Amino acid sequence: MKEIADLCGITENLTFHLARHTFATTVALTNGAPIETVSKMLGQNRIRTTQTCRAKSNGDVKILKGKLDERETFINIADTAT
Repeated sequence: MKEIADLCGITENLTFHLARHTFATTVALTNGAPIETVSKMLGQNRIRTTQTCRAKSNGDVKILKGKLDERETFINIADTAT
């Protein structure tokens, strides 16, 4: 995961905690898993905790998507230049 972050220019310190919440929001919730199920997967006792995490991660995912889109554009430009 840290190698991918380096390739994408992400400088945030990646931790297990960050990874599990990113998985929960970007993989599970985005693909239709019920929030109750995701909350249990994370070992959280309250759905409110998962909802808070989801709201923050949605913003983080938009930032990450922007960085990935920029990188993809750069790669495409480099490929066409060769």
